[in-house]
Amino acid sequence: MNPERIRITAVALFFLSGFAALVYQVVWVRELGLLFGNTAQAAALTIAVFFSGLALGGWFWGRLAPRLRSALAAFGGVEIAVAVTAGGGLFLGEPYHTLYPLLSDGVAALPGGELLLRVGLATLLLFPPAFLMGGTLPLMGQALVVGGQRLATMGTALYAINTFGSVTGALAAGFFLPIWLGYSGTYGLAIAIDLTVGLAALLIARRLHGGVLAPSLKDETVERPTAAAEPAARRHSSSHGSNHGSRSSQKRQRDRARRGAPGEDAAAALPLPWHLIWMIAAGSGIATLGVEVLWTRLFAQVLQNSVYTYAIVLVAFLLALACGSLLANLLVRLRRPAPQHILLLLLLSAALVVALSPWAFHTATGGFAYVGSGTGWYDYLAAVSALAVGVMVLPGVLLGAVLPYLLRLVEAANPQPGEVLGRLVAANTGGAIGGALLAGFVLLPLFGATISLLLLAVTYPLLAVLVLASEPVRTTRHFGYASAALLAAATLLLGALRPEALQIARVDEAAGERLLEVREGTHATVALVARDQHRLLRVNNYYTLGGSGGLDAERNQTLIPLMAHPEPRRIFYLGLGTGITAGTALRFPSVEQVEVCELLPEVVDFAERHFGEWNEGLFDDPRVTVRAHDGHHCLRHSDQAYDVIISDLFTPWKAGTGNLYTREHYEVGRQRLAPGGLFVQWLPLYQLTDREFGSIARTMDEVFEQVVAWRGDLFATGSIVALIGTTADTVLDPQSLIRHGRILAGNPSLPEELLLAASLRMYVGQISGSDLFDDYPINTLNRPVIEFQAPHTQRRVQAGELGWLVGPALGHFYEALAEAVPTAHDPYLRAIPPAAHDYIRAGRHFYHYSVLHHFGHEALAQRHLETFLALTPFEAPPPPPQEPATRAGWEE
Repeated sequence: MNPERIRITAVALFFLSGFAALVYQVVWVRELGLLFGNTAQAAALTIAVFFSGLALGGWFWGRLAPRLRSALAAFGGVEIAVAVTAGGGLFLGEPYHTLYPLLSDGVAALPGGELLLRVGLATLLLFPPAFLMGGTLPLMGQALVVGGQRLATMGTALYAINTFGSVTGALAAGFFLPIWLGYSGTYGLAIAIDLTVGLAALLIARRLHGGVLAPSLKDETVERPTAAAEPAARRHSSSHGSNHGSRSSQKRQRDRARRGAPGEDAAAALPLPWHLIWMIAAGSGIATLGVEVLWTRLFAQVLQNSVYTYAIVLVAFLLALACGSLLANLLVRLRRPAPQHILLLLLLSAALVVALSPWAFHTATGGFAYVGSGTGWYDYLAAVSALAVGVMVLPGVLLGAVLPYLLRLVEAANPQPGEVLGRLVAANTGGAIGGALLAGFVLLPLFGATISLLLLAVTYPLLAVLVLASEPVRTTRHFGYASAALLAAATLLLGALRPEALQIARVDEAAGERLLEVREGTHATVALVARDQHRLLRVNNYYTLGGSGGLDAERNQTLIPLMAHPEPRRIFYLGLGTGITAGTALRFPSVEQVEVCELLPEVVDFAERHFGEWNEGLFDDPRVTVRAHDGHHCLRHSDQAYDVIISDLFTPWKAGTGNLYTREHYEVGRQRLAPGGLFVQWLPLYQLTDREFGSIARTMDEVFEQVVAWRGDLFATGSIVALIGTTADTVLDPQSLIRHGRILAGNPSLPEELLLAASLRMYVGQISGSDLFDDYPINTLNRPVIEFQAPHTQRRVQAGELGWLVGPALGHFYEALAEAVPTAHDPYLRAIPPAAHDYIRAGRHFYHYSVLHHFGHEALAQRHLETFLALTPFEAPPPPPQEPATRAGWEE
């Protein structure tokens, strides 16, 4: 077999290895988020365990590589082992959920017991394949690199090829594979790729009868070291033979050089000491991963934050790193200037572009304006991609060039390629763990994204100072380099400490908004905004969690379902927001326990400190427990049975929230209901088309024997609807509506007809048995239809190609549902007096009145209002509903 063809095949296999690795990483982050909760701490744990495996694997396999008879065969074996160990992760999820209560009870008495439990499972799932993955680069490097003169060129090329494979894997896993194959199929594809790569490598190695692919002379593109640059041990041995030292001494010296150890002669041949090279590799890892975390937070302020936009940001960053490896490949071929001077230039240039990136981002987005506003799907993707490339690529290329360029500095010692690559991987990945944790949990909460980027930028000039300090200052040029590095470090540090750094939170001054407080936390950036006399909570600039201006709408999210339950005692809320909705439960005398789980701890703090006036003393009532944790995780691992579970309004296209509309989530909810309990899913119809609504409705109908719908308001364009899942024998009790209504109104003598009319006008109808949703897909964790479809739909709505399920479209749906399951045949209403069915029909007429009035069709609106009055005991028409300015939802 032609050696050139073999090398090309081996390189192609290494590309596929990088592809599979990123697919694994995407799936693992998601799966562990489902196991542990989609919190920043869970994501950090995943990254820490995964990167620890990579680092230790790089170190271990790098040391082993020179001793192997066939490094290529070992690479093939490692790839097969990755596939085998990764496959075991497919079977850990359900056993973990089953055993979690027992395991949790067992470690509850230990300090940090739950954390230890999670670390143990994450290590069991991730560490073995990550440890093996860490060996792929040193083993392939050992196979392909022959002679120190090829270490830099081939090593940097391998970095680039593997990273380009990762780019492709991130793109496929973020855009196509889950919706085509499902997540289990995507994971299976990665396993199949690794198996194929491993078997192909073993076959090639067997045909070679060894693991080294010797380069041909025509491939020697880098000038061999001159006599002055050759390792001193080699020159000494060839020139003087046995006149100086014994053979055993020379052998020990060569062995130390091969191991990357700072032997006397090998160290003398290096431009920098070994320990400084490892420090630079680690420092580069700290800064690079820290910068990625901070850039991701900046992008979260101006994007849709769907699976697609996160994939674009990740792909752009990986693409920049891959291009950085190509830049390093070009730089290692230069004869002048000296390698350490090129390294200094890279370090100082990286510092500059990282420090300038917050201002570049602010300028490119027009002060954190929403990207691609009003554009369709493909134009939106193009706009996001252009921003990601424009802001991230230049800094990312320079950041990505530092680590591979270090190969140029170490090749003078003629080390074993596998070992030095493994050590560099270990040092860099170890630093990356610290960088990610430092940026996400220390710098962001303390200083915010802008100042944190400046602080991380200081890392590079500090490394440059260490480079300069490693040799005496002998020339003016060296003194100039030192001065420039110190000046850059001082300037960046002073800039970081300036209090007038860019403010990440954005307010609409034209609407009279004022920023009262902002916090850049570990999970998100949360702002408290004043609009007129009201307060509202905003997350990542463009998502509002509600506010004091929408009291009635937020309270209805509790009032409607709790009034429909005969005696609600234990209530569970997925999502807190301002706390107004959860606080409303305390108005019901029967309520004994309220549990709230809110993903964002910053939101919990803001709700407690700034909305106590409206949330009924939620945080002071002994019946209430508020936890800053993932709601699905809280519900799944609770040992309580709840009378009512209320799932808040969640933006359907936001990454991760689609999991809260899945069959698996609703199955967990059903398991946690007490007999006769209600699972309430509130839906923001102003963020859903009929496609998403139909999919969610059918998914709930697959889980619950009966699903009914209630309105949360009668607004024309900002409507919300509750889908309530129950058992088949659950019936709406009119006496409960009357009793709860009198208690809440504080008037025990209110007429029954008025109370029934006020309540039943909000009832929509029976979803189950309507056959309106049979053709819509079921949303599951394996095939997340909502998470991948909703972002596309949102952009089509913005472009005018589709419309939300509001206004006339919602009115048509109400009529279609009433025709499919008339109130007389609705099993949920069999306890309601037939005469009171008119109140339900009256509610539809009032909605039509609200829509027609909103759009200026007064004559038709008046006819529906007259019909509403004729069907109800109300003597005077209620005023047209005014949609609140602080309605929870996405703002664009």
